[in-house]
Amino acid sequence: MTRTHVLASVAFGMLLPVAAFAGTGTATTTSSSAHHNSAHHSSTKSHKVDLNTASKEDLMKLPGVDDATADKIIAGRPYTSKSELVKKNVLTQEEMKKIDAHVMAKAPAKEAAPKK
Repeated sequence: MTRTHVLASVAFGMLLPVAAFAGTGTATTTSSSAHHNSAHHSSTKSHKVDLNTASKEDLMKLPGVDDATADKIIAGRPYTSKSELVKKNVLTQEEMKKIDAHVMAKAPAKEAAPKK
């Protein structure tokens, strides 16, 4: 073997693991990216409904919430926490269990004090 052949073989041997690693990194990035996209997609599905601002139609999409229950939720506003639905006798504990994971009670925006 000539010196050129030996150097070429050594260089090839050194680059082979780098090429293999680069291929693995690409696959990892792709699967990681796919995982990220699916995680983002599922978090979009789990969007919580704000009890203080949700429309009647949005409230009626919650498990076990019908027309009358949505009206009761709206009439009891504002809520400082979702547990107030039970405290204010808007929902029973059992009804609350059905929607608990799907709702939140975001603090209502404070009105600006008038300037004097």
